[in-house]
Amino acid sequence: MKTHVWRPLYVVIGIILIILIIRAFYVPSDFGVHERGYMYGWYRKGNIEEWKNFKVKYQGEGYCKDCHPDKIESIMKTPHAIIQCENCHGPAIDHPSEPPKLKIDRSREQCLRCHFPLPYPTSGRANIRGVDPERHNPGIECVMCHNPHSPSSGGKR
Repeated sequence: MKTHVWRPLYVVIGIILIILIIRAFYVPSDFGVHERGYMYGWYRKGNIEEWKNFKVKYQGEGYCKDCHPDKIESIMKTPHAIIQCENCHGPAIDHPSEPPKLKIDRSREQCLRCHFPLPYPTSGRANIRGVDPERHNPGIECVMCHNPHSPSSGGKR
């Protein structure tokens, strides 16, 4: 064979070798290692303690229900029951058990994250009632007319 065929092959092999050498120095040796053998993904047994010390940003519904049982009870009877509190109210990481409140985003954009009409039949978004933000009360916050904790009760405040 002529050298014009071998040269590109040598270049490709050289690039692959360089990548493998860099990978050997860059990727930790315990990356992907697990008791059951190698696992695909970003698992690294050596940083378990690091993750144990990681401050959890989202607390979950259980954190909210002790202080806000009335809100939890009312929302559980609505289509919004599948939504975690912190999806709308933000992370409760800095929410103390004393009365100071979380900052509540009452903007239209907050509601339109789910209620903008997106007709994707396989994603379930087509089942969520969409709102045309250009035609439905433009410039007014949704919560001025609708109560998100009780949307199925006519939705009006």
